[in-house]
Amino acid sequence: MSEHHKPTGERDQQAQETHKKTGEDLTQQDAPQNDGAQVSTGSDTAGATEAAIPELVIISGMSGAGRSTAAKCLEDLGWFVVDNLPPALIPTMVELGARSQGNVARIAVVVDVRGRRFFDNLRESLSDLDTRGVTRRIVFLESSDDALVRRFESVRRPHPLQGDGRIVDGIAAERELLRELRGDADLVIDTSSLNVHELRAKMDAQFAGEEEPELRATVMSFGFKYGLPVDADLVVDMRFLPNPHWVPELRPYTGLNEEVSAYVFNQPGAKEFIDRYSELLQLVAAGYRREGKRYVTIAVGCTGGKHRSVATSEKLAARLASQGVETVVVHRDMGRE
Repeated sequence: MSEHHKPTGERDQQAQETHKKTGEDLTQQDAPQNDGAQVSTGSDTAGATEAAIPELVIISGMSGAGRSTAAKCLEDLGWFVVDNLPPALIPTMVELGARSQGNVARIAVVVDVRGRRFFDNLRESLSDLDTRGVTRRIVFLESSDDALVRRFESVRRPHPLQGDGRIVDGIAAERELLRELRGDADLVIDTSSLNVHELRAKMDAQFAGEEEPELRATVMSFGFKYGLPVDADLVVDMRFLPNPHWVPELRPYTGLNEEVSAYVFNQPGAKEFIDRYSELLQLVAAGYRREGKRYVTIAVGCTGGKHRSVATSEKLAARLASQGVETVVVHRDMGRE
């Protein structure tokens, strides 16, 4: 669904089809399996000599939101992946990686809420890791209730927490249990409208590079009438500008069109907004870097997510890229009308 920032002409057609992609359902990859820990590896472990402490990514989130797909993507990138590891064993896994003579430099652990003492154990493990100076990140897979219900019904499997109730009861219970972890996450990915390939593209964009940039930004256009993006860190409202929808010759086009973009940024206050908001983002980015936050999602909205938000997202992404921020552009609602 996303792509690295390119000139508008190269992405126009592809971006217009973004929201229409269907493909494989995430639940086929992420349906709950048995409770035993399963280990898969993108690199071999060997030796017992202590080496550098490996980098750690903890993958969690809603059941059916794509945890297994995200883990498989990291495995393909060479990470050592442990699926359904009890949180209490995470420090042990890191210690084993440190003894591998550098063969296990990056570990990804998938955790879920099936353990009764999930959060008590996870908090203790995270505190232990911080004490040891382990570099860790939390990736949280989010999805809407409607999407999760649809995925569980499509594979005819119960939600792991629904008990004798309905699927929605299990989803509500899990969402409440994960509320604190979601707030602590370094990266939140909303998979409500993503298929397997689009989720893998997002993971690749964040983890494929050999060297981590200081900060990565996703600039997402959206329509307020379709709801706020749940994974947004910052929200921008462009409805203070006149709507090109009411200009007959511009209505059929999107904000990727040069005439539409020119119309938007010839309005009073439009260029000034980009200049001042870009300055504000420089301050925010500096704070994120100091706090060790590596990812930020900036949601830019207008009424339908077709004209003003799209044009502004493009301008804002270009400005961020010129400032050295690795930027991905996503047009969530363009073409839904």
